[in-house]
Amino acid sequence: MKLSILIPVYNERATILEILKRVQAVPYEKEIIAVDDGSTDGTRELLAQVQGITVLYHDRNRGKGAAIQTALAHATGDIIVIQDADLEYDPRDYKQLIEPIVEGRAKVVYGSRFLGPRMAMFFWHMVANKALTLMTNILYDAILSDMETGYKAFRADIIKGMRLRSHRFDFEPEVTAKILKRGIRIFEVPISYYGREYSEGKKIGVKDGFVAIWTLLKYRFVD
Repeated sequence: MKLSILIPVYNERATILEILKRVQAVPYEKEIIAVDDGSTDGTRELLAQVQGITVLYHDRNRGKGAAIQTALAHATGDIIVIQDADLEYDPRDYKQLIEPIVEGRAKVVYGSRFLGPRMAMFFWHMVANKALTLMTNILYDAILSDMETGYKAFRADIIKGMRLRSHRFDFEPEVTAKILKRGIRIFEVPISYYGREYSEGKKIGVKDGFVAIWTLLKYRFVD
């Protein structure tokens, strides 16, 4: 099966070349689609130097969800994998992430940071993640441990068949809500997680938590 690895990128000059090197090293048939979401720190120039990947550009910063939608429109693989452009998630975890899909046991797989080894996760981030995941489980009758994980894998026809509206970090609750509303059970596997500090470029904040709450509530009743 061919993987489409979608990488939304915004101001990741310090990490983009290393993460692309790691993604290129995984031993699967794959296409790598990076979407530069209006970077202003030199990331765009670095992306232009990398061979063997598809690079798409936004003329301004539109958000993670918008970058994923742009990449999805160009994806041709059987399995879609979302890969953040920092070094918090390890591409060596692709094996366990895609295996349930390859074996026909699942259509969607989430890599849970709470089932595997992790470091440097902020306490209040953990509390927020747990609260949002609990809310997801109550609203959508699920038993997830990490709804907000950045490592998600989908059978291509599942995610390409969805109308996604979220442009920023609310992509995570929107896509989760729409999967669960369609009666698709989400398979979770443990992954490793290497959290970074805000001084290193971490972008998600308190406001995004409130947006996620609204998104979960909204898509419980609308599509």
